[in-house]
Amino acid sequence: MIRSRFYSFLMIAGFVLLVLWLTNSFSGHHLSNVFTGSPSGTASKTTSSQTPWDYKLEEATVGDLINGDMTLLPDNRLMPNDKNYATGDKVWLLSFMSANMTTGAGGQTSVSLSAWQPIKTYSSKTEADQAMADLKAVVNTEVDLVGVYKTEYQGNSREFAVLTMPTGNQVKQPIDEERYNKLKNEKKVKVVLEVVHDYVNYDEAMAKFRGWAD
Repeated sequence: MIRSRFYSFLMIAGFVLLVLWLTNSFSGHHLSNVFTGSPSGTASKTTSSQTPWDYKLEEATVGDLINGDMTLLPDNRLMPNDKNYATGDKVWLLSFMSANMTTGAGGQTSVSLSAWQPIKTYSSKTEADQAMADLKAVVNTEVDLVGVYKTEYQGNSREFAVLTMPTGNQVKQPIDEERYNKLKNEKKVKVVLEVVHDYVNYDEAMAKFRGWAD
């Protein structure tokens, strides 16, 4: 019995010594990221966010009334009947599209768009147009110009400008040679933007390039 306990004690002590040796061996060393070979935390970072993209208005006709809901013809879209519409009433339907934007470490942005999502009905075109005007606005402003560049292929040249939108994403626009020469030494440029606000959180907005302001 005494010999068995002695052997057990030796095994436990040996295991403890082995753990202490391994801990000391790895102390002070950074483990490399197994996917990139670089220290953990230094890999390229991408960010993804969902933003409002667009709205549209469509005229529709109230179809079937189902409990507290209604169908809208001709597509039989089911919507809450929150304004007590009757079958046959004409309404204006506001629909919403969102965008999932993924920006890589180099600043390039990829965009995937959602399907149209109906969100609200209006009984008059005037009321619907006012709601649309509050959600989408066209503004003239100044944005950062990342730069301009030119490419050539088989004797043909193409010029481009890269802009940074107020929302942080970058867009590339083809330009002619005259604008290329005008912008190549500039840091700012005047543009026309369409600002699309989120229906639920109005302070969240997406700015889209719509043209040059000069």
